[in-house]
Amino acid sequence: MPMRAFAIRRAAGAEAAADRVVLDYRDRFLRRRRLATAAGADLLVDLPETVSLDDGDALVLADGRLVAVEAAAEPLVEIAADHEALARLAWHIGNRHTPAEIAAGRIRVQRDHVIEGMLAALGASLRPVMAPFRPEGGAYGHGRTHGHHHGGAGDDPDAPRA
Repeated sequence: MPMRAFAIRRAAGAEAAADRVVLDYRDRFLRRRRLATAAGADLLVDLPETVSLDDGDALVLADGRLVAVEAAAEPLVEIAADHEALARLAWHIGNRHTPAEIAAGRIRVQRDHVIEGMLAALGASLRPVMAPFRPEGGAYGHGRTHGHHHGGAGDDPDAPRA
């Protein structure tokens, strides 16, 4: 019988964790899923709503124990440029709604040949890396942002339809 997790604890770290799960960025977005822990145990995650788990969060088991969430290394591209150019590149990345991890002097995004081609054409220095992906969470809430609108009439879900 698998362990069951019904809640999360944000920024719990590895404090007294009974086990851990190592998940890439895509797999850290979940509501209900069966996972295998690092120790090989079955874990059924059954949360009340879809969440974006961050590295350092923990899943709370039915018996109160914690299973730490660790960001897995995954294929990324590291973007480097001088400060002014890096700000311009960040704008282009954001304009394409591409999740980005921003740090001093660099930006990391998931590997995507189209995005990489655009960045190279804009003069970016690109370096493939394998690392955990910890992108910015968004301006309007914790984790990934979905369903925002750009203000056009077609974006209003309550607008009358022709």
